[in-house]
Amino acid sequence: MAEKKMIAPGILRTERGLTIAGTRTTIYEVLDYLKADWPSHLIRHWLLLTQEQLDSTLQYIDANGADVEAEYQLVLQEAEEVRAYWEEQNRERRERIARTPPRPGREALYELVQARKAELDMA
Repeated sequence: MAEKKMIAPGILRTERGLTIAGTRTTIYEVLDYLKADWPSHLIRHWLLLTQEQLDSTLQYIDANGADVEAEYQLVLQEAEEVRAYWEEQNRERRERIARTPPRPGREALYELVQARKAELDMA
């Protein structure tokens, strides 16, 4: 089991980063919703947090704003790098799948799907 270190009331440093104690939810997830202008009661409900957990998280963010924001930007950068990596890994596979002809006996169904896709592309 990975080491967890309490760094503030209700906030742990884990292998996932800054995490809300008693959950697998990171502070970065809360920041995502805050930056999207979600009200705190919806964030609490959506992430299944208690009022105390959300309050301690918001207090930590307020008290350590610059450090939290810097770490948040690193997390976003790493997530984008991972996304780009897998996008490239799967690009060739998606192209190969798109070129694959329909299985025998499913040609009519394939034509229907292609026609529907063309309709949606025009909409």
